Amino acid sequence: MCSLFRNKFRNESFRLNSHDYSSDSTYFITICTHMGLSYFGNISNGKMILSETGQIAYKLWYEIPEHFSFVSPDEFVVMPNHVHGIIIIQSLTAIGMLHSDTLQSHVGTLHATSLQSATSLQSATSQQSKTSQHHTKNEFMSTISPKSGSLATVIRSYKSAVSKNVHLIDPDFSWQPLYYDHIIRSDRELDRIRDYIINNPVKWDYH
Repeated sequence: MCSLFRNKFRNESFRLNSHDYSSDSTYFITICTHMGLSYFGNISNGKMILSETGQIAYKLWYEIPEHFSFVSPDEFVVMPNHVHGIIIIQSLTAIGMLHSDTLQSHVGTLHATSLQSATSLQSATSQQSKTSQHHTKNEFMSTISPKSGSLATVIRSYKSAVSKNVHLIDPDFSWQPLYYDHIIRSDRELDRIRDYIINNPVKWDYH
């Protein structure tokens, strides 16, 4: 699957010049593992069975708003070798007003015993960099993007947090260096992409 995006992975060096990636927008995000290796589990009968690594990737996605208050995660799925998700970047006045029900429902779909095996983001990221001049900044933001509050900051920090946690159980884990993003411009497109994400495990089972 990741090969489908090989010409579309991007970071801040390849972004759409006319778009402000810290402005209010909704994004479809795809992040793949290095070489498309299936670190996150497997699919059986159209359902994703998360490995311990997959549980960490799932859990930390929904902890993003704890560290970036301007972000609301929407639909999300962990696949064997990649993750698909929708991220909503909001202005401060809009924080908490969109998709709060979606967030709560998704957090509840992962059984509590599965979450217990994932190391907490807060404990893994509490130590501040000794060289940082901003000691109040959470370690979750240890990878600095050119613009604070941008999509790149959020995604790179999520990837870093997952890697730090996963390396405690699998030192060989790594992501693709970049990621794929798509700006969602209409409610119709948002609904279509939500359906794509929800049905991805079933489609994967038959591809």
